[in-house]
Order: sequence, then structure tokens, then C-alpha cells
Amino acid sequence: MVADLLAERMGARFKAHKGRADIVDGRLDGVRLIVAKPKAYMNLSGGPVAALRDFFKVPVEQIIAVHDELDLPYGSLRLKLGGGDNGHNGLRSLRGALASGDFYRVRFGIGRPPGRQDPADFLLRDFAAAERKDLPSHVDRAADAVAALLSGDLASAQNRFND
Repeated sequence: MVADLLAERMGARFKAHKGRADIVDGRLDGVRLIVAKPKAYMNLSGGPVAALRDFFKVPVEQIIAVHDELDLPYGSLRLKLGGGDNGHNGLRSLRGALASGDFYRVRFGIGRPPGRQDPADFLLRDFAAAERKDLPSHVDRAADAVAALLSGDLASAQNRFND
């Protein structure tokens, strides 16, 4: 959803790329941005991201991964550079394929599953009605966070978006 909004802000449409992803290559606030949606399961997204990194010659430290985060309350954001995968299979795949964890992360809080619900089932379910009501504003804010990271000033972006 964040990738779709960024593409919309760039006035562009996703196109298939040989790197097993749909991409938008354009400008956002005057800065070149390549937005990618890997055509792989999230757990295998590292391969397409690494292929795009190699094709476009993007340093790892300029990659921004937007991902869900069970350990944050629904709708909260945390921006960071580097770190482990914390059990997140998509991040594990990225770290392995990129041979580094030194990329930016926009961590979008989805909260913990209620009761004893299996986290995998929780992750695959649709947002609850109450969550869907606020979802557009949270997605908008996450897209704003990506745009803020384009400036390269992590501390400023964290001060603005981390909650």
C-alpha cells in the first residue's frame, strides 16, 4: 500500500522489470526514487531486491525497506538504519541476499495477535474494520516517512515519525 501511494505521488505506474519485481523509476520531491514490489513471497523477497540493487547499482545503505512489525502497536512507525531481522522472514531474506543488514527500515506497527492466535495466521488476515478506518492515514504517514528518509537525515526523520 505504501509503494502504491509513492507511485501515485510520483505520477507513475508500476511496470514489470526483469529483476522479478514491478517497479516505478522516477522522482519524488526532486529526488530519484525506484519503488519496487517484488514478485515473490515476502519470505523470498531478498532475491528480487538484490537483483534490482545490482541492476540499478544502488548501495545497500540507500535501500529503504517498508515492512510490518508485530512488536509495535498498530499504526505506529519506527525508522532505523541497520539491525537484525528479529524473526521477520522477509528481513532475513533481504539480509541474506544483500549480504548486509545496513539498509533503512520503515517499520509499520501491526501489533501482536490477540490471545493465542498463531502469528502467521494473524499476519495473513485482513485488517480489522476499526483498523481499516485509520489505515489510509497510517499509509500516508509511512509514505511521508520514506520521502523524509530520501534527504539522508535519519535523525530528523526519526524525530518527526518515530512514535
